[in-house]
Amino acid sequence: MNQSRLSQPIDKLAIALIILLTLIMGLLIWGGSACKDECLFHAGAKVSSFSWNDKTIGGQDRAFILTFNRPMDRDSVEENLTIFPSLPGKISWSGLRLAYTLENPVPYGETYQVTLAGARERFANQKQAGSEIERGSAVGKPDQAQVSLEPFNAQFRSRDRALAYVGTEGEEQGRLVLYNWTSQQTAILTPKNLTVFDFKPDPQGNFLLFSATDSSQSIKGISDLKLYKVSAQLDSSTAKPFSVELVLDSQKYQNNKFDISQDGTTIVVQRLNRNNPQDYGLWKLVEDKSPQMFTNNQVGDFLITPDSQAVAVAQGEGIALLPLKEYAEPLNFLSRFGRVLDFTADGTGAAMINYNTDREDLKYTRSLYYVNSQGVEKELFNTDGSIQNCQFDPTAKHLYCWLTELSKGEVYVEKPYLAQIDLKTGKINTLVTIPKYQESQVSVAPDGLGILFERAIDKVYSGTSGEKKNSIWLAVPARNLADTTASSIEQLPFIGFHPQWLP
Repeated sequence: MNQSRLSQPIDKLAIALIILLTLIMGLLIWGGSACKDECLFHAGAKVSSFSWNDKTIGGQDRAFILTFNRPMDRDSVEENLTIFPSLPGKISWSGLRLAYTLENPVPYGETYQVTLAGARERFANQKQAGSEIERGSAVGKPDQAQVSLEPFNAQFRSRDRALAYVGTEGEEQGRLVLYNWTSQQTAILTPKNLTVFDFKPDPQGNFLLFSATDSSQSIKGISDLKLYKVSAQLDSSTAKPFSVELVLDSQKYQNNKFDISQDGTTIVVQRLNRNNPQDYGLWKLVEDKSPQMFTNNQVGDFLITPDSQAVAVAQGEGIALLPLKEYAEPLNFLSRFGRVLDFTADGTGAAMINYNTDREDLKYTRSLYYVNSQGVEKELFNTDGSIQNCQFDPTAKHLYCWLTELSKGEVYVEKPYLAQIDLKTGKINTLVTIPKYQESQVSVAPDGLGILFERAIDKVYSGTSGEKKNSIWLAVPARNLADTTASSIEQLPFIGFHPQWLP
């Protein structure tokens, strides 16, 4: 009877499973004893996550996070953490998380290696001492191989260094052109039928927003400007043409100035009703939603604030901060100033113009101010010339401005110059001077490399005398304003206007 039961298949399977499980348990016990010392390292501390791992970062990315799986000896981590090429920064801790904050924006067009080896657990000495006592050995200096962090290696990359401009020569004439400095590739982004007037890069680096007229349409000229966008990614692996997307038409409204929010989700456009001049105000465009007017006040220059929540607009005798909501009340009104030129990246500071209408001693002059959220209103300088535009550098230590100096004689002449202003000391360093008046916009590189600007040139093209063209230039300022000889000025091989760095 028993023999018969043992011959049943299910009984044979059960016996086989019992034998197999017994062997596995034996192997585990033997293996655990055999690798008691060797496996200690592999079961030890390690980096569980790295926030920039295999990512492409930009100038707005200023800190990465290393997260460990257990408490670490912080001194040993800080001593052994390396970044190549070097990126100076400061370390701070919060529990198992290490934050590394860069002192300066990451230089573009580089691949960076992050390594950490030889760091120790915070309680490694106590653990090692306990192991030695269990083995009956004398407690001595811990074996570094047993208490060290598992070696960590990772990499990240900064964005390619790139710029865009509106061409004025040959195939580029009237078209948006992108030059990737890192890969040394040039691409014309817009078709021949579109004549580009202005453009702005998306702060997130995904697209370029531009205004243009379409020569294939019956209405032409600046009153027929439509808004388009095109990808800012230059892919050398494909020969596909760039896809241009219509963002806003001009059938009922004339489109004027525009801006893009820092998070890239909102576009603000100044629009005028073709049939009703009283219907004039700011509209916002949010993806997947219809364009919506959010203020019908008569406004001038405007900028979206860095938090993407409001717009600073020139309104009457001051600057109003309007939330990006339909007909919402102003958040603040700065009656002293007439124009906002730029915000610092973190939104805590701004460059503004006071036209001095309330000061008899400064009549017909204007003053440049640095204003911050702590209530500081610092006058940087006063001039009877022009303050065309200004832009902060990424560290908010300097302000770069395109200015003019009024030369008084029989005829008043405005002589343009590019100035670097130290916001702490107020010292002004002239980088470039131009003999003849011209307008130009400055564009400061997101990694602080240098400033793009344009200079007018007069040449004869195809028998047309005196046609004005603009050459594009790069000014690389000295790190120390006292060392003016370290500044350099270079003409770039591009003919066009409105050069801008890509974020």
